[in-house]
Amino acid sequence: MQAYAADDYYRHVIFDNSLNKNTYYFSHGQANGQSFIEQQDGRLPVETKNFRTPPNAIRLQWQSAPNGGWNAAISLLDFRNRRPGLDGHNLYFSIYTPQPISAADMPLLVLSTSSEGLQVAEFPASFSAAINLGKYTGDVPGGRWIEVRIPLGDIQSASIYQFRPEYIQSLTFYQGNADNIRHTLIVDEIRVADAPTPHSALAAPTDLRATGYDRHVELEWNSADPRDLARYVIYRSEDGGKFTPIGTQIPGIHRYEDFLGKSGVHASYKIAAADWSYHESPQSNEASASTRELSDDELLTMMQRACFHYYWEGADPHSGMTRENIPGDERIVATGASGFGIMSLMVGVDRKFITRAEGVERLTKIVNFLEHAQRYHGVWSHYMNGSTGQTMPVFGMFDNGGDLVETSFLMQGLLAARQYFHGSDPAEQSLYNRITALWNSVEWDWHRQNPTSDFLYWHWSPQWAFQIHHPLIGFNETMMTYLLSIASPTHGVPASMYYSGWSSQSEMAQQYRQGWSGTTDGNHYSNGHTYYGIKLDVGVGPGGPLFFTHYSFMGMDPHSLHDRFTTSYFDNNRNIALINRAYSIANPKHYAGYGPDAWGLTASDGPHGYAAQAPDEADDIGNITPTGALASFPYTPEASMSALKHYYRDYGDTMWGVYGLRDAINPSANWISPIYMGLNQAPIVVMIENYRTGLVWKNFMSNPEVTTMLKNLDAATATAQHPNQ
Repeated sequence: MQAYAADDYYRHVIFDNSLNKNTYYFSHGQANGQSFIEQQDGRLPVETKNFRTPPNAIRLQWQSAPNGGWNAAISLLDFRNRRPGLDGHNLYFSIYTPQPISAADMPLLVLSTSSEGLQVAEFPASFSAAINLGKYTGDVPGGRWIEVRIPLGDIQSASIYQFRPEYIQSLTFYQGNADNIRHTLIVDEIRVADAPTPHSALAAPTDLRATGYDRHVELEWNSADPRDLARYVIYRSEDGGKFTPIGTQIPGIHRYEDFLGKSGVHASYKIAAADWSYHESPQSNEASASTRELSDDELLTMMQRACFHYYWEGADPHSGMTRENIPGDERIVATGASGFGIMSLMVGVDRKFITRAEGVERLTKIVNFLEHAQRYHGVWSHYMNGSTGQTMPVFGMFDNGGDLVETSFLMQGLLAARQYFHGSDPAEQSLYNRITALWNSVEWDWHRQNPTSDFLYWHWSPQWAFQIHHPLIGFNETMMTYLLSIASPTHGVPASMYYSGWSSQSEMAQQYRQGWSGTTDGNHYSNGHTYYGIKLDVGVGPGGPLFFTHYSFMGMDPHSLHDRFTTSYFDNNRNIALINRAYSIANPKHYAGYGPDAWGLTASDGPHGYAAQAPDEADDIGNITPTGALASFPYTPEASMSALKHYYRDYGDTMWGVYGLRDAINPSANWISPIYMGLNQAPIVVMIENYRTGLVWKNFMSNPEVTTMLKNLDAATATAQHPNQ
């Protein structure tokens, strides 16, 4: 496994490159009077011809008129679970101007600990006094890059609160001398760091390999990742031409995806290691590859392999567990996403992305961790520290105990893997027994709260007990929790709780469903309404986010599940997917990008944080989330394949990366997610495989406890349909 150094990288970097090709999402520009600042829809333009680190930078073009004003703010690259605080005593950024600018005509600068920049006045945010940029740049020569260094100790507060430079969230350039002349300043690689120390020359990366796919070339190489390494710089040559820089990769990741946009392209590559002073190592060996049109089957394998890397290379190195998101806080591993990652591991072995021995070794590492991690009546918390196994209460002080839903997602993966890795090899036999012991130790019945409760409850904490008091009521993603609770041979609950709890008809359950959905459709669990000509047996409103049909059905084969409300959860899930697609085609809110090949509203990263999108007025915010359509392959294979081709071929230049497609894109907001999510890459891997071979379904369903659970559920269904018998 490669070491993963993103957390350290983002303890320094504020801006390096823009995913968007036209404007930088985390920026803002405005002008008043006769002054001018170049901007588009309020955001600053991206510069693609001149950059310090490829492939782009930010362009400031301004004109300072008398009695006018302008400002241009560049905010910290924001993503989920980015640890607060920057490390270092200096603010650095590189600047370039085509024509010289005198020190007197340089903009002024204000730093803020809020992304709102100059507007902030609320504790604990603050902003600095004006910084005379010309003092630090001097007269700026035209036609070459210079690095600006501003000691953070020089900065004074102009806010009513203390200015804490380590918590910088934005830099606002604004009008200085009103010379009424148009100037252009290109800004790149904004970071906080200490002054570089003398170092030895970096060694060239070795064994560069290039593999051509449908529209992109994947590069892989070897490197020791020395301490002084800042980035890898990728060079490309087409048709025997000059090698030019096209991109960078952060330390710890030894792959790069070059999206060329069409098949039939031949390209050659070299890479170099670079330090923070922009000194580069000698270049690697040359490697070449060509893109070629792939068959549908090859495209599926390509997508699975790319997303699988999230759980292989991107996993926590200490525990093997799955990180909540990448990039993100490297300490945080997610329990449910790790269960999904375990199922991806099975696919990786079966598809020969890794060897069986490698799969056994990784799963053994995960089981070692789980045996020693903090638990509560056998239940793991939602998030843990990947190094220590201690609970991380990411959602607040009440979230410091066991999470039964996340544990059920984890156990779904473990039980599927228990059956898959069940060979005669002693290591596999040991895994089988140890997973069985973990399975038997989960006290599902404890989360009933009391022996007569009709419901299971999501959380329990030694400090707060059932303070959160969140009953599990379907239809949503938590079905697996009831199924495994009923299946448990040691701490099980009666199968009747499927009807008293999960599909409850009580007034509380009806209010619960109506409360989160805003509709009475499906508030009795059964639905029966028709949406876009498609009847829905079970589901609230038009079905909710598509992860409802993914998370519990990565292991559980929906063909085998029925109840008094529907004869087939496979058919019901398919109808939810079809309704979701029909809504996107209708596109009642007129969002950019929606259509027959761009659908699948579900939970993902969004312009304003995590959002659970659904095909309804309240929950549709314009996100296009690849996992929605791609994890629906078993239900909608033709529509899902069309979506795969569209996302990859038409959005790949901004969305395709080292772990496949980024989490989401919102064309209406001109936003691209900077992260990948552990909950969203694995359903792509696993559900495509369930469509292709049924691998994970077959293994999970082969657990004898699952067979017994389904028989008990059938008996409970018969009683529920004929209560007097």
